[in-house]
Amino acid sequence: MVKQIDVVVIGAGAAGLMCAAVAGQRGRRVVLIDHASVLAEKIRISGGGRCNFTNLYAGPQNFLSENPHFCKSALARYTPQDFISLMKRYGIAYHEKHKGQLFCDGSAEQIISMLKAECLAGGVEMLMPCKVQQLSHDGAQFKLQTDHGEMQAASVVIATGGLSIPKIGATDFAYRIAKQFDLPIIAPVPALVPLTFDAESWQAFVPLAGIALEVEIETGVKKQRGHFREDLLFTHRGLSGPAVLQISSYWKENTEIRINLLPEVELADQLIHEKSTSRKNLGNVLAQYLPSRLAEGWLQVGAYQSDQRVADMQDKTLRALGDSINNWKITPNGSEGYRKAEVTRGGIDTRALAQQTMMVNKVPGLYFIGEAVDVTGWLGGYNFQWAWASGVAAGQAA
Repeated sequence: MVKQIDVVVIGAGAAGLMCAAVAGQRGRRVVLIDHASVLAEKIRISGGGRCNFTNLYAGPQNFLSENPHFCKSALARYTPQDFISLMKRYGIAYHEKHKGQLFCDGSAEQIISMLKAECLAGGVEMLMPCKVQQLSHDGAQFKLQTDHGEMQAASVVIATGGLSIPKIGATDFAYRIAKQFDLPIIAPVPALVPLTFDAESWQAFVPLAGIALEVEIETGVKKQRGHFREDLLFTHRGLSGPAVLQISSYWKENTEIRINLLPEVELADQLIHEKSTSRKNLGNVLAQYLPSRLAEGWLQVGAYQSDQRVADMQDKTLRALGDSINNWKITPNGSEGYRKAEVTRGGIDTRALAQQTMMVNKVPGLYFIGEAVDVTGWLGGYNFQWAWASGVAAGQAA
């Protein structure tokens, strides 16, 4: 027997749950299905288990896309304050941690329970685990062959995310459906991900693993330029920490990143000043400005003598050392990949979608939302805000 439904939402993550809840509360008959047996695993593990559920300052300027204006409509119509109001209705306590990032005081499970309750309030039927073997469209309705039998629906919403973190169930389902309906795709790449370097060239930096400090970091030029001030972490394989996760979304293969390890200080000027006023050796002077292990390691990498007196050094040598710290240029050879990537950049080309509804322009009733589409937020709650906003946009229309 074929099950007749108004809306099938495929993917029970942040965007899918929000979309199903909104559509259900409009009076639509909604079925929410997911191939996983556990609900919203990405919400559960985010923010160290406390879910960085939005950012107070989320706006179009915090998102990357080949079509940068696309996200404006959904983000304007469902704001961080709207999600905060929902949280307050459920009595979920939260706090601001850093630069507008909001986290639950308790657990990410509270967000999952809230979204599940919102779905139940809309009479949403959840089928998990449930795989979709086939999806077709006859011009009037969609037919789905699933583990739970055949379904027919007026609308189908694809909310299956990108390729990030395959161990919790990420798949290319959204891209396969896009290809089936001949929709353009912006090539997916890992984003918000640690960057790696050639093992031989990185060998000199391995002793610095574990050092963290606030830096300025940038890559690209003009409209492609990304620039952040965040914490950087040295690892055995390369660079990580918020600074690198942020810049990774802007980084293109075979291009350099530029890092100012000492944003508050023009180090060359300070070293030359020390030369005329101090009897200290170079290692002690540098340790006044940088963590001592970094100062020592940096001098070793650059083949400087840490016990040499600054007063005995040439100006050009001191300027070169200062510049190497204020303007460190280094070219990654890749990233840690989807295994460590928090999100996927790229996806369904948004020029194929209506920005008010997220519906495919040439396939009425078919929608793509959340991480599946080519809208990628910065680190810090922005991607969840896009999930909520795009989910609401589709939920109000499907």
